[in-house]
Amino acid sequence: MLRIYCFFLVAFLAFCLFVTETVYAQDEQEVNNDSIELVRARVIESKEEEGYNFLLTLEITGGSYDGQVIKLPYVQTHPDTRIEIRPGDEVLVQLAKNRENIKAHVSEYVRDQKLLYLALTFIFILILMGGKKGIKAVISLIISGGFIFFVMLPMIFKGHDPILTTILIAAVASIISLLIIGGKNVKSLAAIIGTTGGVVIAGTLAIVAGSAMQITGFSDEEMQSLLFIPQQINYDYRGILFSGMIIGALGAVMDVGMSVASAVEEIKLANPSLGVMALIRAGMNVGRDIMGTMANTLIFAYTGGAVPLMLSFLAYNTPLIKIINLDLIATEIVRALSGSIGLIIAVPITSLAAGILYGSISRGRISRGRFS
Repeated sequence: MLRIYCFFLVAFLAFCLFVTETVYAQDEQEVNNDSIELVRARVIESKEEEGYNFLLTLEITGGSYDGQVIKLPYVQTHPDTRIEIRPGDEVLVQLAKNRENIKAHVSEYVRDQKLLYLALTFIFILILMGGKKGIKAVISLIISGGFIFFVMLPMIFKGHDPILTTILIAAVASIISLLIIGGKNVKSLAAIIGTTGGVVIAGTLAIVAGSAMQITGFSDEEMQSLLFIPQQINYDYRGILFSGMIIGALGAVMDVGMSVASAVEEIKLANPSLGVMALIRAGMNVGRDIMGTMANTLIFAYTGGAVPLMLSFLAYNTPLIKIINLDLIATEIVRALSGSIGLIIAVPITSLAAGILYGSISRGRISRGRFS
C-alpha cells in the first residue's frame, strides 16, 4: 500500500510541475524581458562601516555572471534589524541589466538551507515517532501543499473565482490527505464528511459576516500590492480574502474530524455491541474536549500574528472602539471566529456520520483500520 502512495505522490508532483510550467511560462518571459536576474553570492569579505552598514566583497555563484567578484554595500537602518554578515555566508543579489550598465544590490540574506534543515528535522521526528503513519503524514503534507501552491494559487493568479477554487481544492486535498492517513475505511469517510461540512460552514460564515461588515482586506500590505502587479489582472480581492480564511481553517477542522472519527472507531472496537445513539454520544463527548483546545489554537495563532500591531495600539493609546472597528482587526476577528465555529460544527457532523456508519456495521465485520 505504501508503494501505491509513493507512486501517487510522484505522479502528483509531475502534474504539479506541468501545471506550474503551463501557468507561469508567460510570466517568466515577462520577467526576462525586464532583464532582472536574481543570483546567489558568497561573502568573501565583510567590512562594517559607519552605523549598521557593511561593505561586502561577493563572489557570484550562479547565473550568467558566475564566478565574478563584486563589492556592494548592505544598508541596515535600525540596530534591531541588524544582520551580522560574515565571510562564508550567502546573500541574494539582484542584477538589473540595461543597455548602458548593470546595477546590483543585495536583496536578502540566504535562509533556504537553514529552512531545509529545519524541515528535514520535522520530517525525521514525524517519521521516527509515527512510523508508517508518519510517512503517510509526510506524503499527505506534500500533496496538500502541492495542491495549494501549484494548483490553487496559479488558478487564482489567472483570475479564476478564488472562493470556488479554494473550496474545490480544499475538498480534494482533505479527501486525499484523510484517505492516505486513515486508509480506505469508514473512519476516513466519517472524517471527510465532518471536515467538508466544517470547512463549508466556516467559509460561508466568513463570507456572510465579512460582506455584512464591509471588510475589504486592503488594510493588509500584501493585498494592496496586488493592485500594482504588472499583469494587471482584475482580481476579486474580497474573494481572495475569504479564500485565505477557508484555507486557514482547513487544517484545524481536518484535525478535529479525524480525531473524533478515530475515537468512535476505538470505542466501537472496544464494545462492538454499541448502537448508533451511543456512538454519537461518545463522539460528542470526545469532541467537546477537543473543540476547546482547537478553538484556542486558532485564536492564539491569529492573535500571535497581530502582537506587534496590538503593542503599537498600546503605545499610541488608541481607543478600543477604533481598534475593534479597524478593517485589519475586524478581518482577523472574522477569520478566527469563523474558523473556530467551523471546527466546532465539525464535531457533531463527524460524530453523527461516524455513529451512523459504525452503528450499521455488524459485530463480526469490524476490525482495526478496515472492514471485511
